[in-house]
Amino acid sequence: MKILVLNSGSSSIKFQVIEKPENIVLATGLVEKIGLVEGAIHYKTGSYNTSLEIKIPDHKFGLRKVVNLLLDEKVGVLGDVSEIAMVGHRVVHGGKDFTATTYITDKVKNKIRDLFDLAPLHNPPNLNGIEVAEEIFPNAKQVAVFDTSFHQTLPEKSYTYAIPMKFRDENNIRLYGFHGISHKYVSEEANKLLNADKSKIITIHLGNGCSMTAVENGKSIEHSLGFSPNEGLVMGTRSGAIDSGIIFHLIEVLGYTPQEVNLLLSKKSGMLGLTGYSDLREIEQKASEGDRACQLALEINAYRIKKLIGAYAVVMNGLDAIIFTAGIGENSEVIRNMVCENMDFLGIKIDIEKNSLRSKEIREISERDSKVKIFVIPTNEELEIANEAYNLFLR
Repeated sequence: MKILVLNSGSSSIKFQVIEKPENIVLATGLVEKIGLVEGAIHYKTGSYNTSLEIKIPDHKFGLRKVVNLLLDEKVGVLGDVSEIAMVGHRVVHGGKDFTATTYITDKVKNKIRDLFDLAPLHNPPNLNGIEVAEEIFPNAKQVAVFDTSFHQTLPEKSYTYAIPMKFRDENNIRLYGFHGISHKYVSEEANKLLNADKSKIITIHLGNGCSMTAVENGKSIEHSLGFSPNEGLVMGTRSGAIDSGIIFHLIEVLGYTPQEVNLLLSKKSGMLGLTGYSDLREIEQKASEGDRACQLALEINAYRIKKLIGAYAVVMNGLDAIIFTAGIGENSEVIRNMVCENMDFLGIKIDIEKNSLRSKEIREISERDSKVKIFVIPTNEELEIANEAYNLFLR
């Protein structure tokens, strides 16, 4: 069975064609800068790799170009669009209604549309990708995999905010959590390494967006992102956790509009706000050259992560492993070392030499006598989406 996985963003489409159950990746790529002056399509198969610079006016145009490549006599991997049996779509926000992967119907699409206000940057392009795929692949089963679903196992005491209950019950204001597809995938991979059905794991997803999850026996029981993806850790341009009183001070005393505050906290804060740079590689380079602002930003970043490791270990009453994943988690030995140093009390001991080795493979970077295993596990959201779609087919 061939499954097309689509991750539609506001100006991009990530895609993979995966053959199940063998998990053979037939093609992978990215359509970027949709709607901008200059766009690009990156396309790769086992023996072919190319990038095309082309103006891409909308998602439909971009996806049709991808289909042309997939069907191409020389570089394609399909003989006909009918070979795609399922299309798996990443949908960021499923609210409280979607607790699991589901086939897409008109009712499901309407629910996704109803959640636009909760994820205005993500759900609209997710739905757009679904509607375009329905048109191009009319015979394929369309499947929605929700980033919030993995966190539906959070206990009530975790997802409820201490504000009047009517806001939760009538207005759906609660902690939802995000990056669930990634956290689920890496925690399952960690359980294979631990060879354990029961485990207490902390997954640390560090990219431009960052989050942490306490995963006990395969279930999410605590998570750092909240009602929106702005909570918790310091991120590339997002502030993370902040005193709500600061928001009112910005508006009532400093004269900012609510829209300006929203832009400030989501697009101009985080590592960018602290240093003037959003790319961690540049920040690490500047820090190594003595830039104090960059050094402080790295310290703040690691400090927030360390605090949550302690909190999550307490919540689970134990800890078997911590996992670093996503772009920064997989590639920044600096952040991993800063997070794990001086954590002997919790039984966390990082091996500096192992941590310094670069690899795209799953690897353990803890010392031999470390009570808590430390793993670097590259995330694979596309494979997880394909797994979810395929498992839905088998039910």
